[in-house]
Amino acid sequence: MDHFQIIDGVLHAENVPLTRIAADVGTPVYVYSTATLSRHAQVFREGLINGGIENPHIAFAVKANPNLAVLKVLAREGYGADVVSAGEMNRALAAGIPPKDIVFSGVGKTADEIIAALKHGIGQFNIESEEEGRELSALAEIIGKRADAVLRINPDVDAQTNAKISTGKADNKFGVGLHKAPAIYARLSALPGLNMRGVALHIGSQLLNLDPLETAFTKIGKLITELRDSGYTITHVDLGGGLGVKYKAEDNPPYPDVYGEMVGRVTKGWNVQLMFEPGRVICGNAGVLLTTVIRVKPGAGNLPFTIVDAAMNDLARPALYDAWHDFEAVEPNGERFTCNIVGPVCETGDTFAMAREVDKVAQGDLAIFRTAGAYGATMASTYNSRGLVPEVLVHEDKFAIVAERIEPATILAAEHVPDWLD
Repeated sequence: MDHFQIIDGVLHAENVPLTRIAADVGTPVYVYSTATLSRHAQVFREGLINGGIENPHIAFAVKANPNLAVLKVLAREGYGADVVSAGEMNRALAAGIPPKDIVFSGVGKTADEIIAALKHGIGQFNIESEEEGRELSALAEIIGKRADAVLRINPDVDAQTNAKISTGKADNKFGVGLHKAPAIYARLSALPGLNMRGVALHIGSQLLNLDPLETAFTKIGKLITELRDSGYTITHVDLGGGLGVKYKAEDNPPYPDVYGEMVGRVTKGWNVQLMFEPGRVICGNAGVLLTTVIRVKPGAGNLPFTIVDAAMNDLARPALYDAWHDFEAVEPNGERFTCNIVGPVCETGDTFAMAREVDKVAQGDLAIFRTAGAYGATMASTYNSRGLVPEVLVHEDKFAIVAERIEPATILAAEHVPDWLD
């Protein structure tokens, strides 16, 4: 469940009317619910524990929503962090997440990032290639460290999701092939700067079907047996994340308890510390993008264009992935109409929906795009010299700006003209 509900005819985030946030902060603006974040974090953990998984290590995928206040909420729920850059690592540390609970993933870790992570004493490196493992070992030796690490496996499993967020097929850039893994693991285990303690995988994002995950986990189970038979001690297995959320009414994502039952069944007898990297399933429905209707413009045929002040630079998912986000009026009057919903950016790709039946809105009305708490503000840009969208966190009957709107003038002031052009 989420905590965005109509109260006395006005859509609220918890007990705060969105009209108040729009008046105080302006639009477009992301609005997050603390109660939803906390509840989803608890439900995910409960699903794993009820599936028989003792003491799961849960590291929130920071890329889904790196806002410092959001990370602070999850840190208070006992979550670690899955990071893919030094910037994300520093955010996790700033939010109070202990270094030992941080997992450093990502296919392109630089030497500077590796050194910084080693010095902070992060809990685990997920190694993506033999070359990366050798570099990690060498850098760890230089600074007198031994890095706890696992090898990421590419199980060649189709996640049955959007191709741009599928990460477990053989032709994806992530991990090492299952057939190569034993030999690579053996060579990495011999390196003095590494403490190889297990394996990892992550096959994709927005998964609505558990079958691909079960297939991938089963393959990993066989690999664990093979590695142990070869004399290696396997103590940690990172099963990644990827659980989907409901964007459309017909979406039927698996609930955490169903996921937990499957994981508990497939991993029974592994005798390892299981690790998880949920992102979207924790924060997706915990946020909305609040926007104002600029005007409704007649279009070809009978379909008008509803032009809103949010744009593809604020919420990129529809332009990137043809993604669906429900569009709802903040003060619905019961009327509906069919329209095209677009933003003001000078591209046809700046389109949120075509020929969609929605709450009827008019110039000046407030509306929201739902399920915008994941991969929303984090992917925002300044395209068309627009400002960076602000973020607000709600707690019960109060709210705070947790990321300021960065105005175009501020961005312009950071640019410089060389002397020879003066």
